[in-house]
Amino acid sequence: MLTDGKAGDETQCIGVAEALGTAYGIRRVAPRPPFSWMMPWGPVDPRESESRPGSPIAPPFPDIVIASGRRAVPYLRRVKKASDGRTFTVFLKDPRTGPKTADLIWVPEHDSLRGTNVLVTPTAPHRFSRQVLADLRTRPHPDIDPLSHPRVAVLIGGDSRHHTFTQDDIESLMAGLARLQEQDGASLMITASRRTPESLKRRLEQLAASGSCLLWDGSGENPLSAYLAKADAVVATADSTNMIGEAAATGKPVHVFTPQGNHPKIDRFLGTLTSLGIIHPFPGPLKNTTYEPLDSTPMIASEILQRFARHRAG
Repeated sequence: MLTDGKAGDETQCIGVAEALGTAYGIRRVAPRPPFSWMMPWGPVDPRESESRPGSPIAPPFPDIVIASGRRAVPYLRRVKKASDGRTFTVFLKDPRTGPKTADLIWVPEHDSLRGTNVLVTPTAPHRFSRQVLADLRTRPHPDIDPLSHPRVAVLIGGDSRHHTFTQDDIESLMAGLARLQEQDGASLMITASRRTPESLKRRLEQLAASGSCLLWDGSGENPLSAYLAKADAVVATADSTNMIGEAAATGKPVHVFTPQGNHPKIDRFLGTLTSLGIIHPFPGPLKNTTYEPLDSTPMIASEILQRFARHRAG
């Protein structure tokens, strides 16, 4: 796997590698200016070329490279050339440099890139496979197991390029969560992100102190996988398509809160999942409908294996 270390990119690569069921390694690129300014179009940083000691793309070259993030694009192309085309290259998300960037490119359905080597799925890859969630459901958890049903996993994002949590948004979100507790008797399992506004974090802390509520404080191992596995329903904020896609792997209803703002790509993504009966607006009634879990990760892994086999066969 080849990334610049960004957690979101790396997690998606790991999810696909795990689905391939083979050994893998992580290589991180760290190009310096001005080379980093020219990416994804420019060359690799000469300090990190394959002939330099400690290079992230030093030989021996692997059978498959899975890359993500714009800084990884030149390095992926360089591995392809330096391996005389032997290495099968995969890029996750739109590389911005066209479909010829890699042997296989995956993009979510709401992105516009298309091509004969472009795989399109509704949601992004992640590490929450059906087996992982099934194992976690049966595994004892001292904090979650005492909670009464319905248990609702609450995935809070934060301000982004396209969404902003105004004070009105915070009040609406908190009122909706309070109604889940009061009217539905729900227990809440909440995770926040580094982007969550401080004012919203304080309100979540106050809610957690009131009881029937867990709030991850950011220390220790992230309990998100356990929250999703043991949830009867999910609330997620619309600023993160990744969070919503992860929630869709549970087969449980996903209630989406949309803060101020929007983006056509996100709107298309939400529209697709709405048409599939996976997501519902929040605040709103707590749903108990189920659906076939939507997990694109094994689909991506299967496509890689098929194309890799054809690649090796010549």
